[in-house]
Parts: sequence; C-alpha cells; structure tokens
Amino acid sequence: MKDVYLFSGFLGSGKTSMLTDVIRQLKENGLKPAVIMNELGKLPFDSQAVEEDVPLKEMLDGCICCSGAEKTEAQIQSLLLDSEFDVLIIETTGAAHPVEALDAVYSPLFAEQLHVKGIVTVADSKLWLNRGTLTPQIRSLFMEQIRHAHLLLANKIDLLTETEQAQVVYELQGFNPHAFILQTTNGRVPLHLLENLTATAQVDKRDIVSAPISSTQLGSRLVEFREETFTQEQFEEWVRHLPDSVYRMKGYVPVEGIRNPMLFQYAYGMVQWLPEYVKMPAKLVIIGENVGAVSVIGVDY
Repeated sequence: MKDVYLFSGFLGSGKTSMLTDVIRQLKENGLKPAVIMNELGKLPFDSQAVEEDVPLKEMLDGCICCSGAEKTEAQIQSLLLDSEFDVLIIETTGAAHPVEALDAVYSPLFAEQLHVKGIVTVADSKLWLNRGTLTPQIRSLFMEQIRHAHLLLANKIDLLTETEQAQVVYELQGFNPHAFILQTTNGRVPLHLLENLTATAQVDKRDIVSAPISSTQLGSRLVEFREETFTQEQFEEWVRHLPDSVYRMKGYVPVEGIRNPMLFQYAYGMVQWLPEYVKMPAKLVIIGENVGAVSVIGVDY
C-alpha cells in the first residue's frame, strides 16, 4: 500500500516550493518519492524542480482532470509497474478543481495498491485578502480548492502584518473548519503533518471500505461486488436516488446477460456505460462527501 498526496492550490501559490521541500524530507526519512506533475502549458517548467533520481511523470496542458483522467491512470499504472517508490505526490495545475483532480487518482484497477492520504492546498494569504478583485469564476475555483483541503497552508504569511495574519487564519477556519491550518513561508510543511492525514481508509478484505472523514470533506469508498449482477435499469434506478454529495463514480459493474463487467462512469448526474472485452474486477469507486453513509445497491440492502 503506497501513500498518495494530492497537492492543490491556485496559480503561483507556492505548490512547487512545497513539493521540493517535501521530497527533501521524504528522502531524509529513508522514503522514496515519485511525482506526477500537472502543468497548464506544453512545456514542463515546474518539473525542472524535481531531482533526476525521483520517478517523474509529466501531464502537460492541464490534462490530469476531466478528459485526461485516463492518461493519468495510465501514468500511475506505469509508475506502479516500472518504479520503486513509497510515496506518490500528485501536483495539480493551479487551474484544477480538487474534485476533478482527485477523481483522476482513483481507479478500480489499482485502488487496493494506493492509500490516498488527502488533499494539501496551498493558499496565497495575500490573494485570500484580495479575493474580491478576482473574476467570479476564478474566485469560485480559488475558494473550492480551499474548501476541499484536508490540510491547508496559509502561505506567504510573511508578506502580511500581524493583524492581517490573524484575519487570514480566522477567515480560513470559518470557511473550512475541518482542515488543519498551517501558516507558512515558502510552502514549508513538516512531514509529520502530512503523515497524520487520514482522508481515506486503507482497503481490506471487507466488501466496503468507507472514508472516516468529516461529512464536509472529500473522500472515497471502494465497493467490491461479489456474486451480484444487476440490470442496467436497476443500477440506474439506484443512481437516481443517490444524494447530491456523490460527485463521481467509476468502475466495472456486473450486468445480467453480459459476459464481462461493464465500464460504468457517473459525473454530476450523468451516466455512461461502455462494454469491456476483457474480464475486469467488479469494483466501483465512489467519490464525494460523507460517502460512508451512502447505501449501495446489492451490498447494503
């Protein structure tokens, strides 16, 4: 089981500075890091900060999210097959929504090999105070990255007065009361704070693994279907009654009359079915808030 951290934060907030310092700490503790780095442009500027002895996969043009999720899964699979590492760090582009970025990490193909520890968001403290100057769309993204963090860095705190520092911490605590907030300069975070994150439970031999986290935090749940099969209509009927707190699902669902489990994807109310020509494991990953309370078809009733 390999620990995975997702580093989030707005453009220019200090994610890469945090990344290089965390890599240093991991090595000092005898751990081997690997990195998937996501960048908006076609040139890997930030990846030059990663030392050559660290396994690195680059995702250019911001493709870790949405349509690029399959490419990210392939990169993770490649790392698992070809590289020796203990900890995987995924640094998202500053324009990535944390739900979409987290979605790209989860796959039924290797869910049992990865332990997603949590989302670490770097927030530019000065930008937080000046967030009213951002366009509504950019401000919304900036706030979403902060709202979904499990660990929140109030970075560039040295640029503020003591009064402003207190205001930033007070407002961030009010906006995301479930995240540990750390005031930082140059994105420096002690390794033990990362290691103490518990965003997702480790997979064991039970049918269901739920996420022991706050009801307002992102988490995942892995469901393994044993002998059950469903019609597509039965399964979609269950989907229609899911709470709004379920954002994404993906996996392989055993369907009556069809030889191999079908690839199933769900995103914000939309479903997609695709046939599979090889027998894939009948597993489903659910991503959302308070996913441990969701009743699962064929498992919970």
